[in-house]
Amino acid sequence: MLSVPTLWVVFVVNFLALGLVWTYVVRSYPTLVAARYWAAAAFAAAFFAALAMLRGPLDSMLPLLLGGGGLIFAICLCTMGIQRFYDRPVSWKATIVIVGTSIAGLAFFLYVHDEVRLRVFIYSMGQATPIGMTLKLVLSREDGRINSGAQLAGIVGVLIICIGVIRSVCGFLNIGGGVSYVNFSSLQAALLIVLVFLSMTWNFGFLLMAIDRLRNEVVDLALVDDLTGVANRRQLLSQLEEACAMSQRSDETFVLLVVDLDGFKEINDTHGHAAGDACLRHFTLMAQMQLRPGDLLARTGGDEFCILLPATALREGAVIAQRVLNACREDAAGCTGADVPIAASIGLAQWTREIGICSERLLAVADQALYAAKNQGKNRYAACDFAPSIAPDFPQEQAVLHQKT
Repeated sequence: MLSVPTLWVVFVVNFLALGLVWTYVVRSYPTLVAARYWAAAAFAAAFFAALAMLRGPLDSMLPLLLGGGGLIFAICLCTMGIQRFYDRPVSWKATIVIVGTSIAGLAFFLYVHDEVRLRVFIYSMGQATPIGMTLKLVLSREDGRINSGAQLAGIVGVLIICIGVIRSVCGFLNIGGGVSYVNFSSLQAALLIVLVFLSMTWNFGFLLMAIDRLRNEVVDLALVDDLTGVANRRQLLSQLEEACAMSQRSDETFVLLVVDLDGFKEINDTHGHAAGDACLRHFTLMAQMQLRPGDLLARTGGDEFCILLPATALREGAVIAQRVLNACREDAAGCTGADVPIAASIGLAQWTREIGICSERLLAVADQALYAAKNQGKNRYAACDFAPSIAPDFPQEQAVLHQKT
């Protein structure tokens, strides 16, 4: 049979270790707000577990009461960390209600009507309530991705709730012996040891959640243009290859737009690079407003952009190109004073069987159409569906099927 003080020592040591780990995470990644809650929860659990150990030396039940309530508060802090991890608002009011109700119930069945089985039940409910409130968050997908750490935390959370239910049922039915202040029965001691293990695993799930989030952020940064926030060339090429391969299988067409801002060098030379950067960001916003859900806008370098239009024919792509041009023209018409007008030329190309899985061919066709639009006076689009062998040098008159100002 395992003594209660020994279990409290195990709690304190484990929670202190977790607190040190989370403190390091907080210092290393200050933008991860959830880690602050998890660090605070670990230290709070260690403190209140140590406080509960004073029950013996002080010969008072108050430390045990405060310790139990404090551990429920620590679990609430953990679940608040989960909410902040998913950018959800935290509710201190709900935490106060849960902790306050639990302490009131524990105090009633300690000082008014001494019933240890009901105290175990109330303590288990106080733990289970905040965990249950966050199960939907941790078990759901984040931006379409499965977070393995969140799934682990969700599964462990369910197990913690189940252990609480088992403790309560065993207490009420007197299974495995009762619970005393000095010693737990073998069954209750085993269940508490399992809870210690699960609490460590629960926090390990949080740590995996943080690692997975940081890893995804690094991946996203590698695929996103720093200045405009849209996809970069790497992401475009990757999705373009996938689109070509998918069209090769399904024979469904798609369209690629290559966009070049007219007179961008003069903007940089006349107004400075800061103004040029502002123009790039402004064009990005205007273009995105003209696109449909599922369309991909990417900055491929300098003042060059590409727009990938899935499941789209050339005629539909021309409509999108015209909408982008009209947005630029309307914005330029409203420019006054130091405002810098933005104009663009666009080349369109539609995937065909001749292009196949070679995305470079499609880019070459779209580039050829862009050159045609530039040569026709800029601030317009040109469309082409000629399929060269690879990076061809062929007459623009042969490539251009449709031009429009």
